[in-house]
Amino acid sequence: MNTIPLDSILNDAKNLLAETSSLAALEDWYLRYFSRERGELNLLTREIPKLPPAERKPFGQEVNRIKSVLQEHFDARKRELESVELSKKLLRERIDVTMPGRAIAPGHLHPLTRVLDEVIAVFAKLGYNVAEGPEVEDDWHNFTALNTPEDHPAREMQDTFYVETGAGARLLRTHTSPVQIRTMEQNQPPIRIIAPGRVYRRDTVTNRHYPIFHQIEGLVVDSRTNFADLKGTLTLAMQEIFGKDRKIRFRPSFFPFTEPSAEYDIQCICRGEGCRLCSRTGWLEIGGCGMVDPSVLQAVGYDPEQVQGFAFGLGAERIALLKYDIPDIRLIWENDLRFLRQF
Repeated sequence: MNTIPLDSILNDAKNLLAETSSLAALEDWYLRYFSRERGELNLLTREIPKLPPAERKPFGQEVNRIKSVLQEHFDARKRELESVELSKKLLRERIDVTMPGRAIAPGHLHPLTRVLDEVIAVFAKLGYNVAEGPEVEDDWHNFTALNTPEDHPAREMQDTFYVETGAGARLLRTHTSPVQIRTMEQNQPPIRIIAPGRVYRRDTVTNRHYPIFHQIEGLVVDSRTNFADLKGTLTLAMQEIFGKDRKIRFRPSFFPFTEPSAEYDIQCICRGEGCRLCSRTGWLEIGGCGMVDPSVLQAVGYDPEQVQGFAFGLGAERIALLKYDIPDIRLIWENDLRFLRQF
């Protein structure tokens, strides 16, 4: 004869359910009674085969009824506790709409972006168009067409990061001069362009050198351009950028793609007194320039007897150093907010 107190189990379960005060406690209650392996109601179901045949059906029906009743009570209690938890959460996270909002600080341009925009604007007023090219270049456009064949010692100064080697060598461009070659290959003179962009060189990181930097190359090709035009153009552009009080100087130099060639310096942020940035010289080089070598003109199909031109390159980071009195080029690339907020 069945002696299992089903009514007592039902009442005890109801009382324990009413005493649960959190969703975690509710989960423990559910596992106690409904767990597949050790739940009390499932254990009752396993007792059915042990009963006399006449008692099995009514006993099973009663167990199922208790399960149904307790499931309904569980669902109702769960809704109550979830409502309580939601109310507590809303109370914790309530917003006082009468308090002033948190202002979002306005953003501003990075000093390097400002320099690039300013230089482009200056040369735009002088009639220059902006030209662009790929950062991953082939050997022809980056070196050979610029009068720098494979065995030329000037390559050692600019050898960079190669993507592919061998006959189809491709590399991260070492300057934006390849844009000049691509422009001349696709257009006939007159040409007047600037080519801003990122370039890569195997440089040791110092306060004025970095393996990644931005260069702004310029090119003019027509029938009568001369070195005086080049010097006058750069002098006017530097005065627009730095002001007429900042000293500028040109020094003879060598580049395989220009002849004659020169480098040009701007008075350092120390105003000539000498500092670590300028190696105590009082000057900082910001670029090179010169008349386009006839071999470069021939490489793109121009006749050096009919046209000539000049080219120049500007280091955007170095202009930023001088313009904003920044003593170390690494500050431009580190993205430290303490530094950037000053601009």
